[in-house]
Amino acid sequence: MADENCIPINSEVDIVTARQKGREMAAKLGFSSTELTLIATAISEIARNIVEYAREGEISLSIGQQGDKRGIVVIGCDNGPGIPNIKLAMQDGYSTGKSLGLGLPGAKRLMDEFEIVSEVGKGTKVTMKKWVQNHAR
Repeated sequence: MADENCIPINSEVDIVTARQKGREMAAKLGFSSTELTLIATAISEIARNIVEYAREGEISLSIGQQGDKRGIVVIGCDNGPGIPNIKLAMQDGYSTGKSLGLGLPGAKRLMDEFEIVSEVGKGTKVTMKKWVQNHAR
């Protein structure tokens, strides 16, 4: 299993590719089918924002380890216009585009950890983590 996978994001096709690769990596880590869907959806939301607002960027997928926890780490980066008000962008229903405004806050709800860093004129970096729940202990 590759430890890291980097997918350039420039179009709708790339969103699908990132989603599939994220799902494959997460499946190898032992996530449930429901969790696989949540992870794939969060990846789609972040990748779609890259296409919509920055036009191009990348999604990096890797395996994360924190103590005895293992999971998937998803990082979405772009050199787009940046987000002037992150607090506002994280509110359900807020959108500067034509969307429902559920992308960023929705992705945050789907993952265990979520961090966003953005600078106007320089771009945005979203880091998300989902940990495998050990059901049989």
